[in-house]
This record gives sequence, C-alpha cells and structure tokens, in this order.
Amino acid sequence: MGAPGFSPVINRLLSACFVLALGTPLVATLAGVDRTPALEENRERAAWPGTPASRAEWAQWPGALTQWFTDHVAFRTDLIRTQARVRVQALRSSANPDVIVGTDGWLYYTDDGGLEEIGAHRSFTDEELEAWRTTLTHTRDWLQARGIAYLFVIAPDKPVIYPEHLPATVQRVGTQSRTAQLMRHLRAHDPLPVLDLTDTLREARRHERVYHLTDTHWNELGAYAAYRRMIDELQPVGVGEPRPRHDFRVVPFTRPGMDLARMLGLMSVMQEVDLRLEFAAPRRATVIEPNPPSRALMDARVVTTQPGPWPRAVVFRDSFGSAMIPYLSEHFGRAVYAWQPNIDLELITREQPTVVIQEWVGRHFYRVYPYDAVAAQQ
Repeated sequence: MGAPGFSPVINRLLSACFVLALGTPLVATLAGVDRTPALEENRERAAWPGTPASRAEWAQWPGALTQWFTDHVAFRTDLIRTQARVRVQALRSSANPDVIVGTDGWLYYTDDGGLEEIGAHRSFTDEELEAWRTTLTHTRDWLQARGIAYLFVIAPDKPVIYPEHLPATVQRVGTQSRTAQLMRHLRAHDPLPVLDLTDTLREARRHERVYHLTDTHWNELGAYAAYRRMIDELQPVGVGEPRPRHDFRVVPFTRPGMDLARMLGLMSVMQEVDLRLEFAAPRRATVIEPNPPSRALMDARVVTTQPGPWPRAVVFRDSFGSAMIPYLSEHFGRAVYAWQPNIDLELITREQPTVVIQEWVGRHFYRVYPYDAVAAQQ
C-alpha cells in the first residue's frame, strides 16, 4: 500500500528510495568501499566474531555479528555525525545522554557526578559530612605531626561558574551543592585547611572566559586564577609570590571541538577559540617524568624539579589539577603529582614534602567516598 494522495509512480519511487537507503550501507560494508575514519569513542570497536566452534559460540554468534556490523557498517561515522549535527544545531538536543547542549555553543558534562552537581541532587547525610570532617582532620593531624603543611582544594565544576548557558529545561532541585554543604559543616566544627575556589573562578570570569566551551574543564586562564589563589594560601610554607600575569601571554587559537564535542561525534564540526596562556618569561621548573611529557600533562604521575632552596610538594589531583602543574611547579624544588583522589601515606613518607595538596572537582563529592588513610593505618 502506497502513501495516500500520491500516484503509483511516486509511491514506487518512494519505495525504491527507502530500499536504497537501507541497502546501500549493507552493500558498501560487504564491498569494503567506506574509507571514512572511525569516530573516537574511548573504546575498541567489536572484532569480527569468526566461525563458531561450539554450540555455546553458535548461541552467542548472532549477537556478536550484530555488534560487529553496528561498529563497522559503512558510512557509520557520517551517519552518526549527521544525526548528531541535526539534533544539536536544529533541535538543540544532545545525541549523548552524558552531554547537555547549552546555548551559544556551550556543552556540559553530566556523567561522573556532573548531573547531580548541576541539580544539587542528594545532599550529604550527617554521617557523610562527619566522615569527611574526620578524614580531613586525621590527614591534617598526621601531616602536622611530621612538619608537613596540608591544603585540600575544591575545583568548581563548569555549571557552577557558567550556569546561564544551561538550557531552560535543566532545573536545580536542591538548595545547595555538596561543596557548599561541606564548607558550611567544616566552618561550624573545625578550622581545617580547605580552600573552595568557587568565588575565585567567579571573580576571574568577570574579566575573561575561564572554562572551555566544548570541554568540561577550566582552560589555562582558569587554571592560572586557581593557581594564584592557592599560592596565596600557601605563603606560610615559603613558596614565594605567584608569577605575575605579565610573565605570560594569552594566545587565542581556533581548534576543533574538545572532549564533549567528541562525545557527540562533532569534533570536526564544532570549533572553539581556545585561550592558551604561554610563558613569556623563562620557566624555572622542568618536567622530568614522564619523558617526554604530554602537553596537557594528563598523566598518572608527573614529577617536576628546579634548582634552588625551594620547598617540596606532593599533589593528589584529578584532571582539573593537571592544568595547574606548569604554574604550581614554579614554586617547588621537587613536586610529585599523583592522579588519585585520596592521599597515599607511603608516597608522602618517601618524598618527605613540605606541603601536601589534595585537589577534588566538586562533582566528585557525589561519586567518590573519602578514604581515611590515617585511620586505615592504625
């Protein structure tokens, strides 16, 4: 039965186009004519399932073949990008549940506690707040007994600093974030060395953009603002003054979309003007691990050194902390940056630092529980 209101000829043409649209990817896949590069998906594509050798493998073979075809079908990349482009640019909706499409080219991350942070879902319980206070107190006291200073740093997530670009459909549910709740609890009970960088980044954004449009992280200008505030806080341990802004130059450049654009399959479609902060004056510190270092320093372990009677540091950090490494390293004779949320007492004992810094992004309060390393050792 054809489409109502159309002649038989039109109906036959529509049917032929429909069959052609369905059959072309299959024929092209079998012929191997698609040379479009695969999307970057942070996973390995399914391998060819081969010939089953047992009844159990035969039972699993149809599903494995379906997965292989789904991952390798011809024109897959173009089809995914077209679908994502239509959804983002025409419908203002996301093709990935882990990404929110905001206004003016802004993208937001909802996984890893991001959605809970945006909506202030699930406040801390009294028991969770006390677990945090106890963990931080034990850590401070253990370090203090060994003559080591301590600073716990909270990096604000992107929607905390730029909420105005979220779509109107995204509504805040809770009255305060877990970061605000924790800070209020700590101020009421203990003068712990905890630094919330939210106000620092809100002030910095008044003068320049401090977060990426198509990535979840702060950019190098945001990392620099955070670094200055941290060095101000660490003055008692002899780290020197923050390097002034005139020691750097802002270098804007247009780049393909970053991680959140990649998750939508639109890296080559979405672009942003990145704001890079480059040293205009000579650098003092050198990265000695890894060798050679990656530019973004998104490595599990990074070690920097410089000559002179500078203090030493051990820094436990997440991906937000990586962008601060070039700046913080200018203030330490040796600094070890470990990508992990909780402290490692053995690493601290080996390194004998002057100061230990522990940095968390605010959204991780919804997903990662504090590990009391000091209590576990006792």
